[in-house]
Amino acid sequence: MKTIDWAKAVKPLIKKYSAEPHPLHANSLYEMLVMVILSAQTTDNIVNLIAPDFFKSYPSMASIAAAKPEDLHSHLSKVRNFAHKADWLVKIAMLVQEDSKIPLDIKSLVLFPGIGRKSANVIKRYAGAPIEGIVVDLHTVRVSNRLGIVSTEDPKKIEEQMMRILPKSEWDVGMSMSFLGRDICRPKPDCLRCLMKDVCAYFQEHKMEF
Repeated sequence: MKTIDWAKAVKPLIKKYSAEPHPLHANSLYEMLVMVILSAQTTDNIVNLIAPDFFKSYPSMASIAAAKPEDLHSHLSKVRNFAHKADWLVKIAMLVQEDSKIPLDIKSLVLFPGIGRKSANVIKRYAGAPIEGIVVDLHTVRVSNRLGIVSTEDPKKIEEQMMRILPKSEWDVGMSMSFLGRDICRPKPDCLRCLMKDVCAYFQEHKMEF
């Protein structure tokens, strides 16, 4: 396959999904931080389902800071590892105290329990904060490897490789790949519908099957 100018090739993908709302239906930065933590190893649909009742009882960082982890359990029981996540949320809330004091830099966010680079990038993207990295979730892992833009399935290394290959202006590509992975590039992909097929290594290898 010919050498791909990835900075140019990903522009249509980013344009297609740039206005797409995040699958977690948060209404504030506080809600997004909580929902991102809850979504680890749990589907977005489940988190969206439990979120309204949870936020009715705990509408702010201050309300969680005043609670004990076990107080949250009944609201979070449908979430995987809910006891650990309740503990993390209370610890974060006690550190932050107020919604307005939620930090928006990766260095600070990843110090919180339950928040890694992927979660931090999602939180920053929601807030419209200056971009520092690339969102790499399980969909991004699948899509980036099928395209051939990366040569690893390690999320940390995928982010590092794409940050080297692409200018910062195209770093929203990770979330765009995530949307593509949910929509078209599923485990069984619908390649003929995909706007990236002309630059996709997977499609070039398998196109005779379509």
